Amino acid sequence: MGLLSSLLLLPLAGAILVVLLPVRDPRASRYAALVVAAGTFAYATYLLAGFDAALPGMQYGETHAWHERMGSSFSLGVDGFSLPMILLGTLLVMVSVLASGSIREATRLYYALLLLLETAMLGVFMARDWSLFYVFWELTLIPLFFLINRFGGQRRQQAALNFVLYTMGGSVFMLIAILLLYDAVPTHSFAMDAIAEAARGLPISTQVWIFLGLFVGFAVKMPVFPLHGWLPLAHVQAPSPVSILLSGILLKMGSYGLLRAIETLPGAAWSLQTVFFVLACISMVYGGVLAWKSRDLKEMVAYSSVGHMGVVLLGLASLNSAGFTGAVMQMVAHGLVAGALFLLVGLLYERTHTRDIGDYSSLVRVMPRFAFFMVLALTAAVGLPGTAGFVAELHVLIGGFGRWGGWVAVLSLSLLISAAYAFRTAGRLFTGPVSARMRDVADLSRAEMAAAGTLAVGIVAIGVFPAPALALMGASVARVARLFGG
Repeated sequence: MGLLSSLLLLPLAGAILVVLLPVRDPRASRYAALVVAAGTFAYATYLLAGFDAALPGMQYGETHAWHERMGSSFSLGVDGFSLPMILLGTLLVMVSVLASGSIREATRLYYALLLLLETAMLGVFMARDWSLFYVFWELTLIPLFFLINRFGGQRRQQAALNFVLYTMGGSVFMLIAILLLYDAVPTHSFAMDAIAEAARGLPISTQVWIFLGLFVGFAVKMPVFPLHGWLPLAHVQAPSPVSILLSGILLKMGSYGLLRAIETLPGAAWSLQTVFFVLACISMVYGGVLAWKSRDLKEMVAYSSVGHMGVVLLGLASLNSAGFTGAVMQMVAHGLVAGALFLLVGLLYERTHTRDIGDYSSLVRVMPRFAFFMVLALTAAVGLPGTAGFVAELHVLIGGFGRWGGWVAVLSLSLLISAAYAFRTAGRLFTGPVSARMRDVADLSRAEMAAAGTLAVGIVAIGVFPAPALALMGASVARVARLFGG
């Protein structure tokens, strides 16, 4: 068994272990899940230690025939694009387990679903066969549906159904596009390398139609305007630890898939570049405005994700080295920042049972530790220098300016809107007289501090020392940029 197969099976084995626990103590399920999640993150870090960042191709590759007649295989590999997503995903699952102390009922089911979701996410980022990619992509729906439907808020059934219908609707277009790509390969193979080589020889008009099918499937998951309708309801109704994964890593599956589509069909990406730029600008401004108007803290963070993923789309649409670098960095930065925000908002809701921003004031006096991490997360969401978001947005700005010149001022406008709702939120939460109902709110516990501190360290470490992260993805970025003359 290869290293990647072992990584893939580790959380799956953990899910089975949690289900088979002989005791019903919620703490036992949580501790078992935490050990498995921490072990998976440690294993992913071990892969990082042996990864050669100077090589542009896939590493740790392994291929096992799945259905030889159809040309499908169980093929895994990682490069400078997928390994950061694997590290981010395993880290966020560990943080989500740490933040799940409020789950008291059906805990074995809950933690087993979290670990099953981790397996599916890892499969998406490691798959080197489009049929395997699609299987893992669809597999993420099963645990997410039950996590939202069983453990969510009052409108959880509607949110879970809305999420599944949106995603499955987009997946239909993606499946048709994958089958068309499969038909274009003379040897009829689902292998990503074989499909990419054959697809580049297709007429541009054919490439465009196939690319649009892939784009619809990926844009729903990112999400991109106007395919974002499932996002606010799903985030608000999902348990906060699930929202951490939903925003922190599930959205990145869409942008990661779009990056692979650009690599497979560069001619179509050239032709649709302006369309992507327009959609990115609309998403950035639209998401920011809706976040600014929202009074619900969780809804605000959800809408802000639309704007931040618009930055990712802008970087990808630039089709140059700086843009690709900024897009992948923004995927990592947003995963850490959104994870921290959903973590903190969820912990605050557990204590106060309200998410209305108007119900709070001067929490800094009663929750100083919470205030520190919340302000850090809000300023990181704006892209403050010294945080991971600044590194990402600077690269996207450079890449966008190199392609469209002054039109990238829209990015600056979206940052101003982000600053408006971030500082408004900080002002409402931490200034003014202490509300009588907030005088006895408990500050963060040690376990909660550990979860928030882990994400904070990642946000600041990448912001202050970005060179290792940039080096990790540099060779892969150069490989894709060469397809566009970069």
